[in-house]
Amino acid sequence: MPESRDGAAIHPIDAGGTEEAVWQAWPGLGRPPRIDLSAVSGAVVVAPHPDDEVLGAGGMLALLAEQGARLRVVAVTDGEGSHPGSPTLSPAQLAERRREERARALECLGAEGAEVVRLGLPDGGTGSARDALTARLRALCAGFDVCAAPWPGDLHPDHEAAGRAALDVGAAIGIGLLLYPVWMWHWARPGDPGVPWEAARRIDLPPRIRRRKAEALECFTTQVAPLSADPADAAVLKPGMLAHFDRDRELVFR
Repeated sequence: MPESRDGAAIHPIDAGGTEEAVWQAWPGLGRPPRIDLSAVSGAVVVAPHPDDEVLGAGGMLALLAEQGARLRVVAVTDGEGSHPGSPTLSPAQLAERRREERARALECLGAEGAEVVRLGLPDGGTGSARDALTARLRALCAGFDVCAAPWPGDLHPDHEAAGRAALDVGAAIGIGLLLYPVWMWHWARPGDPGVPWEAARRIDLPPRIRRRKAEALECFTTQVAPLSADPADAAVLKPGMLAHFDRDRELVFR
């Protein structure tokens, strides 16, 4: 794990990150087999925070919306913890803004008809409620073909908890799982041995879907732009991070 100047460990999510050009130069990025979604009639997308469903599975949501699939977004938290110490927005105000941003993003994807189920778990504290989350997800996934959820190895505690809960549900009811990475693109490197590349599959995004996803990500103004000039209000998703999601494909693990 990288260290700061004073020798303290830096979490990989907070470190410098891998540039998108490095990923694009890696031949392995194009090797995963393609997933055919044409037979999917209903899908649940689990989002630890507002924007995760678009970052990891926005293209998939847009494709499934086009074919008339039944869509449900499980909003695990409202993302109220993204700017601790902000002088501009209180956690409650931030949560409200982020819920509004998600609604606009789903419209951009053509998925405004998706049902959004808010669980209201604490941002950053999902791990302590994993059993309850698993029980809720089991009920919410019943009757659907596919559940897309964060990859448990993403190194964010809320993503890990949500992903493991989805794995438990998949084992219990047999729903197909697609585990999407988000922060992995930041901290990992091509061929990273900690990533299950052999389980990777790709979802191809035609130009119209890619445009919709880009427009949807722009809706999350609290995340992609500073709230103010105060350091506590800095953007969470900086251009280097967003570049990982401006691709003609999405990658998931099966």
